[in-house]
Amino acid sequence: MSLIETQEVTRVYQMGTNLVTALEHVNMSLAEGEFVAIQGTSGSGKSTLLNLLGGLDRPTSGEVLFDSNPLGPLTKKEMARYRRHSVGMIFQNFNLITTMTAAENVRLALAFGGVRGTERRRRAEGLLERVGLSDRMEHRPLELSGGEQQRVAIARALANRPRVLLADEPTGNLDSTRARELLALLREMVEREGLTVLLVTHDHELASSFADRIIMMKDGRVQV
Repeated sequence: MSLIETQEVTRVYQMGTNLVTALEHVNMSLAEGEFVAIQGTSGSGKSTLLNLLGGLDRPTSGEVLFDSNPLGPLTKKEMARYRRHSVGMIFQNFNLITTMTAAENVRLALAFGGVRGTERRRRAEGLLERVGLSDRMEHRPLELSGGEQQRVAIARALANRPRVLLADEPTGNLDSTRARELLALLREMVEREGLTVLLVTHDHELASSFADRIIMMKDGRVQV
């Protein structure tokens, strides 16, 4: 059974006087514990699709479903809860708060999730250990390498135990060695913990090496 899916999803944007169709009748699904990569040229709709799945945007028509439940009827408050607890997101630009340490960045996400006090500290330390940063917890982002910053971003995305991790070009700012290390970490989480991962990447070799399957997109449509 699908954990997250789209049914005939279309997304149209108003750009001045023009209408731009970013996605057109997209049908796709991920099973729980699956690692899927999305590929396509710039402008093919990959990031738009991720934003819809992550609850950052809503489709013009069609439906996104999580655990067989449609997101369309959710209120703003319910959608915020979905973003906080059901899906985690990481991006090419790590989006860490530069004045905070690695541990503080993760603890902030836990605070938003309602985790308090000593439990917040314990969970943050455990998450950073999981991504191999037990010795870098008190370093600020500018004191970390790109690969380490992205690992902090993963720990933060996993803070509130989401079932799906959505990754939008997470290796775009990393060299090839760090990129492979990062995807090996995600692959390990899929195998060991049953995490579901949807990865947007331009790198076909990486996608082929780590993903269970690849979805190709072109001009806002899934290629079949």
